[in-house]
Amino acid sequence: MKSTLDLSSFKNNDIRGIIGEQINEHLAFLLGKAFGEHVLFASAETSLDSLAQVVIGRDNRETSLSLQKAITKGLNESGISVIDLGMTGTEEIYFATRHLRAIGGVQITASHNPINYNGMKLVGIDASPISKGNGLDQIKQRIEVLDQELNSGLPISRVQPSYSCRTASILAPYVEHLLSYITPSKLSPMKIVVNAGNGVAGHVIDDLEKRFNELNVPITFIKVHHSPDGKFPNGIPNPLIKENQIATRDAVLAHSADLGIAWDGDFDRCFFFDEQGNYIEGYYIVGLLTEAFLLKESNATVLHDMRMTWNTIEVANKLGGNAVGVKAGHALIKEKMRELNAVYGGEMSAHHYFRDFGYCDSGMIPWLLVVELISKTQQSLHQLISSSTNKFPSSGESNREVVNPEQVMGRVLSRYRESAVDIDHTDGISINMGEWRFNLRKSNTEPLIRLNVETRQDRTLLSQKVEELLQLIK
Repeated sequence: MKSTLDLSSFKNNDIRGIIGEQINEHLAFLLGKAFGEHVLFASAETSLDSLAQVVIGRDNRETSLSLQKAITKGLNESGISVIDLGMTGTEEIYFATRHLRAIGGVQITASHNPINYNGMKLVGIDASPISKGNGLDQIKQRIEVLDQELNSGLPISRVQPSYSCRTASILAPYVEHLLSYITPSKLSPMKIVVNAGNGVAGHVIDDLEKRFNELNVPITFIKVHHSPDGKFPNGIPNPLIKENQIATRDAVLAHSADLGIAWDGDFDRCFFFDEQGNYIEGYYIVGLLTEAFLLKESNATVLHDMRMTWNTIEVANKLGGNAVGVKAGHALIKEKMRELNAVYGGEMSAHHYFRDFGYCDSGMIPWLLVVELISKTQQSLHQLISSSTNKFPSSGESNREVVNPEQVMGRVLSRYRESAVDIDHTDGISINMGEWRFNLRKSNTEPLIRLNVETRQDRTLLSQKVEELLQLIK
């Protein structure tokens, strides 16, 4: 019987879709072959002394292991040796690709998507991003050809005995790398609520806890939903959902903790709660991390997305750094960071990128830096951000479904063009009106308009302008 193939799971930066309909072992096998061919060709064009091996890991979703086996078979048949890292977070694949000098890496994950989803994230040599326009389209096209060959009965290459799959662990060197961003001996006594959301962050926290104990670091972890469970009995690990924030907030208050941290399923994003249990918008964390790096490396360049910017720019200017606005999206930010040798890049969506982490994003490095900043300043997390939240109150992101996003953006631009102080088109439209500004941008994957607004010390004006813009969009 002819196998069905639905490639609508290919997005801008990864592959994700509904299990069975879009994501299945047939696609995974073909992806393994096509990706293997792609990274072999790419590695042949470089002068790097990399081995013909790919690292692969998976989250704890119930279909992830079978998908990993299918991808491994495809990689082997393309002439690739595979290093199986077992259950990992996405950033462990980034680290392992570089640490083991592999020519590519694959993480099987659906991160924060619903339980009936799964997917894959791909990287090339040095954990360089593979995305739409940067290899992912070619891999998709090759999959279509391979599928036609498979279903037509044409001969295709079979597994070669010399190409293998071996297991390995990079947890120890990965954790040592994480600790290199801070000075553990200078951390103050602290209680930290950590909520893995029954995803895969728990094993890293456990190893960090072990290392802290060995180093006599006075950090106590209060663990919530810590064990991996692919049935997600406490809800999908998506801390942006308000209902999912309750467990972390309640644990912070119940234990009088100094802060709370929650992760999405593959822990490449982390979300913060202060000692009062308040959820902190990712925008203000970008400002904190900008401060953390510029205190260590003055005159450095940091990148930020264009959705909300004033706080990050002020922090960078105050500390002698250079803040550069860029379009949101991991491939674009990583590329720009390499170009400018930026030490850090941050998105308000809780993606944080680090030069010394191969310009990749991490959900573990941010909280370590924040804990170190709390220790250095002897201020609570609430105190650290209160100045920024008061100076630059922000709306958070409002999403509205529209029929014609371009038409809506044109209407909004016409409304404010003449009275604007500045208009920027780096990512959608960013309009500075003096005492307030906003960014309006299209979703890359859905018929949505995304709105973010901030003001200068005026929450009443913030509410008014959010309502004004939402009415104009509608």
